[in-house]
Amino acid sequence: MGRLRSKVEILTLLVLVILAVPSKVPAIRTDIGFARIITSCNTTVPGRYLISDSNGYVCSALSLDSSSSCCPTGGERFACQGCNLASKCCNSYEYCVSCCLDPSRTREDLATKIKIAKPITAGTYASAFDYCVGRCRHNSASVVHENAYASNFHHCFSMHQNSSEPKESKTEARLTGIDVLVGRPGESCESVCRSRGQSCLSNMLSLLNRCDILQKYMRCKNCCYVSMGADQPAEVAEDAPSHLNPGACLYTQMEERLFCEGSHQHTRRLCPCA
Repeated sequence: MGRLRSKVEILTLLVLVILAVPSKVPAIRTDIGFARIITSCNTTVPGRYLISDSNGYVCSALSLDSSSSCCPTGGERFACQGCNLASKCCNSYEYCVSCCLDPSRTREDLATKIKIAKPITAGTYASAFDYCVGRCRHNSASVVHENAYASNFHHCFSMHQNSSEPKESKTEARLTGIDVLVGRPGESCESVCRSRGQSCLSNMLSLLNRCDILQKYMRCKNCCYVSMGADQPAEVAEDAPSHLNPGACLYTQMEERLFCEGSHQHTRRLCPCA
């Protein structure tokens, strides 16, 4: 009886030892596969509400993916909310960048040849995203009196390049899609465009501020004069006092003072509307 008990104890001990030793038989792995590739994005500096990424999406900073720094892809890509596609200007920085990134509007091979600044030693943009981020920031052309915007559409991404193309042809190309309208005496461009259900593009006034352009849309009586009024470019009304040169066209050499709200009781403004 004692011998049988001893055998049982030995068998029990062997079972416990076997159970304690890890099995050498490999288990079936369920996690075999390719490593997940996470595509990262560059982004604009977070604004008050929005941020745009290098894929062309706009989102809130809180919805940005923490691992990739990309916006969710459920929304509209290359969105142009609040943008005027004729002037390529927007009232929002983030949507300006998103709209600019559309390959149909900005070719990367051309964008990367544009200098970041005017000096000859200045470098070029590294990518279409860098170009759009840089272009959509405010510039001196969008500001009047050094502390006020000339228009709500002050984030622009149009591509200006040196070219042998005649200046007049380039001007006409930039005016594509824009209605150039002549106002009544005393009427501002803001009022002229609003009466047509459109907005005045203040950043385009400089394109019209030339004698050859004025003569294309107005009579000008074959003469143009430099003026300093807030109503340029314009034509003096035929019934204006003689000392104001009735019928003559006026332009200014101080383009930083061009804005849509200017008017004069004796002049008819030339206005860019869209």
